Amino acid sequence: MGFFTLLKVASMPIVQMLIISMVGAFMATDYLNLLPPDARNYMNKIVYVAFTPSLVFGSLASTVNFQDIISWWFMPVNIGLTFVFGASLGWIVVKLLRPQPYIANLILAICSAGNLGNILLIIIPAICKQKGSPFGDANACSTLGLSYVSYSMAVGAFYVWTYAFHLIRSAAVKYRAALVEDVPSKDLEGDDGIHESLLLLQPIEVKHSSRKLGEAFGILHKLVEELMSPPVVAATLGFIFGAVAWLGDILIPENAPLRVIYDSISLLGDGTIPCITLILGGNLTQGLRKAKLNPMLIVAVIVVKYVMLHVIGIGVVLGAARLGFLPSDPLFRFVLMIQFTLPPAMNIGTMTQLFDVAQEECSVLFLWTYLAAAIALTAWSTLFMWILT
Repeated sequence: MGFFTLLKVASMPIVQMLIISMVGAFMATDYLNLLPPDARNYMNKIVYVAFTPSLVFGSLASTVNFQDIISWWFMPVNIGLTFVFGASLGWIVVKLLRPQPYIANLILAICSAGNLGNILLIIIPAICKQKGSPFGDANACSTLGLSYVSYSMAVGAFYVWTYAFHLIRSAAVKYRAALVEDVPSKDLEGDDGIHESLLLLQPIEVKHSSRKLGEAFGILHKLVEELMSPPVVAATLGFIFGAVAWLGDILIPENAPLRVIYDSISLLGDGTIPCITLILGGNLTQGLRKAKLNPMLIVAVIVVKYVMLHVIGIGVVLGAARLGFLPSDPLFRFVLMIQFTLPPAMNIGTMTQLFDVAQEECSVLFLWTYLAAAIALTAWSTLFMWILT
């Protein structure tokens, strides 16, 4: 497959995303006013509660069975490593450039969480169908590739809707705390004696122990909340219906008694990517005017996403193959490598909208990272296929 052919294949989902974003941006302008902030907020809640869970469940339940979950055990580990290395490199960027605390959380989320959904759904089948593809028969490659991608998307949903969700939720807390700190507290400043007396009267040890206990319960409560988010619940149910044959048989096959329910779920899932992208475009109109991002921050994120993580990904996959952890299928190894190559997860935009924090900054970062992804995906995909063949 030639470089320019691969460029067309790799850039196709990026161009699609940019075109739909432009439509969303135009719909959000004062000229049309079809996507004002309130409309985007309501649409985003629908995406969070209905569309994204439907996409995750439908993709996973129909393509992955129990044997696949066992034989592809390294894929969840690999995705976890993309989050670990991405977050570590993002932490270094944050320490060096010192953005505002809530922006720091956004940087960590963007550096760690990749788009394991719609981009792979387009790239993998397209590469399989191209003449000269190194992955064998086009139909077999496409079928197997979609199974890998669906499993990758479902596993990625666990990571995105737990770790990245926690980061964006914490960013909202930090942002609101910063707003509160801007209002000076002067009630006790006038009398140091009264202030000291109040401090002496506090039950320090009891307060310390009760605070520790409260923090533990708070962490547990947040963890349960994140695990009970609709996309994570949908991914869990998708695993169950995929792994338990008789459950899948009543829902998935063409002649299944409850096939109409599965078709309805799939129909809802088809709305996920267009809606997220329209919202992103609408936020972009505000972001280009209001967002105040250090240009070096944008450059650093692009370097992390499209240079450092890729080199690490090659080392991880080749090392795992040398240790005998991976199946011999080169397509499986290619998917593992490309998981380190992806632009940020679109659901991060959903989260920033959900918690009303850093939407403009997120949109600007998405714009530049997705523009850079067209070239980066092409170059690294070419190198990955050369390495594997």
